[in-house]
Amino acid sequence: MAKSLDKAVSRRDFLNISGRYGLTSTLFAASGLGAGMSLSSLAQAAETEQAKRYQTEPKFQLKFGASGFNERNLDIQKSGQLFFARDLEERTNGAIRVEFIGSNQLCGQLDCVRKTQQGIVDIYSASTQNSSAAAPYLNVLDFAYMFPSRASMFHFFYDPRSEKLLREPLRQKHKLQFLFTHCDLRGLMLGLKWSDKPLVTKLEELAGTKNRVTGTQLGRIAMELMNLNPVPIAWEETLDGLRQGLLDGAETWMSAVAYAGMAPVVSQAVDLRFFAGTEHTSMSLPVFDKLGSELQDQTMESAYCAQIFTQGMNEGAQTEIIGASEHPNPNTVFAENNVRVAPLSDSERRKAEEMCSPEFNPDPWESWRERLNKWAGDIDVYKEIHGIAREIDLGHAVVNVKPRRWWRA
Repeated sequence: MAKSLDKAVSRRDFLNISGRYGLTSTLFAASGLGAGMSLSSLAQAAETEQAKRYQTEPKFQLKFGASGFNERNLDIQKSGQLFFARDLEERTNGAIRVEFIGSNQLCGQLDCVRKTQQGIVDIYSASTQNSSAAAPYLNVLDFAYMFPSRASMFHFFYDPRSEKLLREPLRQKHKLQFLFTHCDLRGLMLGLKWSDKPLVTKLEELAGTKNRVTGTQLGRIAMELMNLNPVPIAWEETLDGLRQGLLDGAETWMSAVAYAGMAPVVSQAVDLRFFAGTEHTSMSLPVFDKLGSELQDQTMESAYCAQIFTQGMNEGAQTEIIGASEHPNPNTVFAENNVRVAPLSDSERRKAEEMCSPEFNPDPWESWRERLNKWAGDIDVYKEIHGIAREIDLGHAVVNVKPRRWWRA
């Protein structure tokens, strides 16, 4: 999909059109046209979008710092950010206008949340793991093997109990209104030094390897317990490390490999599923409070629709675009880059779970559990979320998780 887009409209063409009609209008136009767009169709659609968006004077103009996201990688990982921005403008009849600024131009994975807390950004998108340094309550999502499947994650985020266990503490402690999120589970993405090695089938084959870790504090605990040697390395250095063999691998999820340009330097995607991968979107709570009740309701409806969009569209992209399976379809990112998926058996994942999860190995997690429990009002948050995540069967299809408006009892 991204490849055909490159042939039709160059990056220079895109920037020229966005210079005439505005970046956000051009992004909305591109997302509506899809992969088959031409230069002329994009220009015409961007002009139409700009005229429609500027028919009325907005009551609120909000800056959306979307870290590294743009129209290209949101065609790969369909995590809903552009959908949300466009839906919010249309739903409010222009009362809210969103200035979408991605490609790390306004903020990046590690500082979008901080800039939102400082009032520089109104809405942001980044992984909860990279955001957890500035908003440490987000670590509540990162206990090892708390979520057994992507379906269990969506089940939790739709559940009204997520208000008390996740969203209310974020409002109180970090002044963030958690809107919606993409859901995936993290594995170990092995670099080019593993190209000629057999496909990984056992956890012990990974013991002693050196692996890049994101900003998550709890993810490091799990990696240390599995002897995966987590090393915090800047993103710019990660690709070279995987290419040259200085790193064995990096913990992330498979669609992140595809959208972030990692696929050419990844040889094996080991499907450990050992903790959450959540590319979320949040709003500054002071900004949300200023909107008034009617626009707040509409914002939550747009977040709900974006959650449904992400649930279905990103699940389809796993097989149709990314190739996140043992036998990827031709023309997917993994097939074109010879990324082999190591699925691991249920027994191997169970072995990993017994090594590192709080359920089986509680001591290393105690200090974080106490801290998070206190912030949540003396609730055992791990136990509560762990229980909710197991209310649906392990084989429950993601697309069959019933959407619910979580902010309504």
